[in-house]
Amino acid sequence: MKDTTTINAMRDALMAAINDLAADHPEVVLLEADLAGCLGSGSFKKLYPGRYFNCGIAEANMVAMAGGLSSVGLVPFAHSFGCFSSRRAYDQWFLSVNYARRRVHLIGTDPGITAQLNGGTHMPFEDIALMRQVPDIIIIEPSDAQSCYELAVQAYESGKSSYIRIPRKSVTHRYAPGKVQLGKAEIISEGSNVAIIATGELLVNEASKAVETLSGQGIKATLVDLHTIKPLDTELIAEVAARCGKVLVCENGRYAGGTGEAIAAFLAQTNPVKMDFVNVGERFGEVGKLAYLQQVFGFTAENIAQKAARLAKA
Repeated sequence: MKDTTTINAMRDALMAAINDLAADHPEVVLLEADLAGCLGSGSFKKLYPGRYFNCGIAEANMVAMAGGLSSVGLVPFAHSFGCFSSRRAYDQWFLSVNYARRRVHLIGTDPGITAQLNGGTHMPFEDIALMRQVPDIIIIEPSDAQSCYELAVQAYESGKSSYIRIPRKSVTHRYAPGKVQLGKAEIISEGSNVAIIATGELLVNEASKAVETLSGQGIKATLVDLHTIKPLDTELIAEVAARCGKVLVCENGRYAGGTGEAIAAFLAQTNPVKMDFVNVGERFGEVGKLAYLQQVFGFTAENIAQKAARLAKA
């Protein structure tokens, strides 16, 4: 099992996984939409030049091509920014890949506000909602380099298609090798007053800080890293909801069709509890650096702690 502690960016953890898979599996190929410099996929091109395809700024064509390559036994990884991988290529992803029962691993980088200065046109707040509509795929949003590497490998080993959602340049080191399992959420901290379920590096990190703030207020919070959004770890969600009776879901996206709505729908059927949410609401994105955008959209430890405290006391 590779140890990713020396890796300095999430994109490098993902490329390490793809390169290692390609070394052992000659059917693995990589498609890019003219963004090799953004993902760092030049490393793959150098190692496997005949298995690398730059499809140009034509994301829909790239995903359709990935479906075609899969039809002859290859296993493509295909990358673009999350806004293009999801919104622009959705019909090809839905029909040419998944309806046709092909196997493709679609990568959407810089999701939500992590698109930063690229602005609102490049901020896919609805990519999770779109991807959740595709039957029998895997959706992962890892919170650190190790889970990024291992979940990408496990998604390949599943034999299914997947959507991998990561920021490119930031990095966190949280898990030891061999800790993370696809489809099984991780409990980072234990408490009984409120459960915080967070997805992705940005919000898991902010929620971790919020847990410390809450502890200083005498509020004990369970923090769950929901790195696999589909399939949902309903067993763990049911467990923490029953223990805490209050659930706060934090996601770098929109509520409608997103992770929070998926969890709320599950709990409404099994164990209705008081809930609140940290998400973008009914807003479009905007241009700005990450710290500014976190304040605008409430993706801060302070806001998470305030919402969790109100919920715990409700």
